[in-house]
Amino acid sequence: MTKENIDELRSKLVNKTAQEVVSQVLNEFTSQKVVLASSLSVEDQVLTHMLLAHSREARIFTLDTGRLFEETYATMGRSMERYGFRYETYAPECSELEELINEYGPNPFYKSVELRKRCCEVRKLKPLARVLSTADVWICGLRREQAVTRSAIDVVEWDSNHGLIKINPLYEWTESDVWEYVRQNDIPYSSLQDKGFRSIGCAPCTRAIDSTDDIRAGRWWWEEPEHKECGLHKRGK
Repeated sequence: MTKENIDELRSKLVNKTAQEVVSQVLNEFTSQKVVLASSLSVEDQVLTHMLLAHSREARIFTLDTGRLFEETYATMGRSMERYGFRYETYAPECSELEELINEYGPNPFYKSVELRKRCCEVRKLKPLARVLSTADVWICGLRREQAVTRSAIDVVEWDSNHGLIKINPLYEWTESDVWEYVRQNDIPYSSLQDKGFRSIGCAPCTRAIDSTDDIRAGRWWWEEPEHKECGLHKRGK
């Protein structure tokens, strides 16, 4: 399927439940060409549950940036035990990481938005490009409610940056919807989320927030809200 077929696919998915969206996408496309991007967030845990309920052969990948919380690795372990699968794990290229640290030090992201984005590029964007080069469709846990940068997302979009289809089954879900589904299905999730971490990324760039704060207020908290994306979900035309 190409960009020109997006409207046809959207018409099939727009009134479906999240589980129906996941099932239909897995039925319509070659299974090994569909990947779920998981940061081990609670949303991605919901989608992991849905995908593996449909097929134990579903591809689920995670980006190990080298700066993740220990609780994130623990969640990976519990998820693999619960569902009996293995993540595809992608890491930064060693030479690029060495160059970044040698030039800017271990924590360049605090110095400027530009350096923070450079760190994200090495640790996340380039590994992402490697895995997406093997896929036709990627499924994400994005929700409109999460941030001002995500308020216009749709159930299906064309990712012009990587030349493939992007599916957002939870795009209309609220945070309450997510947690209700987690409780109903006893889905494993990070213990950090019981400690005020409502969005979890790399350890140096994530902190706990108050229940009244914006969901992603704890991500890159020193930056303005419109900058709070790493580039994984840059919306192209």
